[in-house]
Amino acid sequence: MPVNFTIAVFEGDGIGPEIMAPTLHLLETLQQQTTDYSLSFDTCPAGADWYAHTGESLPESSMHRARDADAILLAAMGLPDVRYPDGTEISPQIELRRQLNLFAGVRPVRVAPGPRTPLKLEGNQAIDFVLIRESTEGLFYSQGRGEVTADCAEETLRITRQTSAKLFRFAFELAEQRHRSGQGSGTITCVDKANVFRAFAFFRKLFDEEAQHHKSITGNHAYVDATALWMVQKPWIFDVLVTENMFGDILSDLGAGLMGGLGLAPSADIGEHHAVFQPCHGSAPDIAGLGIANPFAMILSAAMMLDWLGSHNHLPVMVRHSQQLRDAVYQVAVNDAQTPRDLGGSNSTIATAGYVEQALAEFA
Repeated sequence: MPVNFTIAVFEGDGIGPEIMAPTLHLLETLQQQTTDYSLSFDTCPAGADWYAHTGESLPESSMHRARDADAILLAAMGLPDVRYPDGTEISPQIELRRQLNLFAGVRPVRVAPGPRTPLKLEGNQAIDFVLIRESTEGLFYSQGRGEVTADCAEETLRITRQTSAKLFRFAFELAEQRHRSGQGSGTITCVDKANVFRAFAFFRKLFDEEAQHHKSITGNHAYVDATALWMVQKPWIFDVLVTENMFGDILSDLGAGLMGGLGLAPSADIGEHHAVFQPCHGSAPDIAGLGIANPFAMILSAAMMLDWLGSHNHLPVMVRHSQQLRDAVYQVAVNDAQTPRDLGGSNSTIATAGYVEQALAEFA
């Protein structure tokens, strides 16, 4: 009997439904190739458009279904002209992180052979690292609760031992996993601003404590400003980076720029019992309904979901399908005749996903 996994699906706003549909089709195509697992998709309402019509951005029923699901697949949420009364954007994805305690934001940065990176790579220089962003605390801790007066505005930066210990354990274990597979160099860098802020000195101290339990991995430190510089000058030196919430938010977009844009940037927010997988980009309402959105980041996020489910449930076929889906995307991404408009091509969302499906058949 196949193992069945329930996937809570949040189509979201803007281009969200347009990139979700072909992604689900590709997942259905993969599961038809095996009797080891199956996927059941449960579409859950949430987002800015839902809020505009109902006054709820994340209905309790959707939260309950997400909590009960084996994984959560999310497209994009938020619209610039739909906001809460305090002026902040509608962002149920952040509420999901908080309620499900998804402390590890995983942002892979990979430049495949022949991509449209703005960098000039020479010889065997390759970019393949993972940025891990703490996703529940940091400068995002007081979101919606900051104090604002006529003369002053204050937000709270929060770093706790409980969350940071789990974050660093996750990061070191990922570095060990990458090293065993031959993918990484066995190094991990704590990115902070410990020379200025006591909170980051504490963050670094907790990192060093966890490093004592992972002797096979080399732990390094770097200030966030220097890291931003090195990500442009010599990104091939990195393996695993781990940092605070706001720093990770900024650096992950820089990482997307190295890959050629947010259209190639997947992500996962992972906790001890739950995980959300979503593209790093937004809802792009300016092109919604035109059928030209880039589906790559959404598809790559689904590949990360397959890898996570397969690894946690000891199903090698899911891990293999994850790699096949990832390879198919990168094969299409470097072909000018098959790419969408944001990567210089002229293909629609559906046509681009169709090319991924064709490439996927070659890896089956």
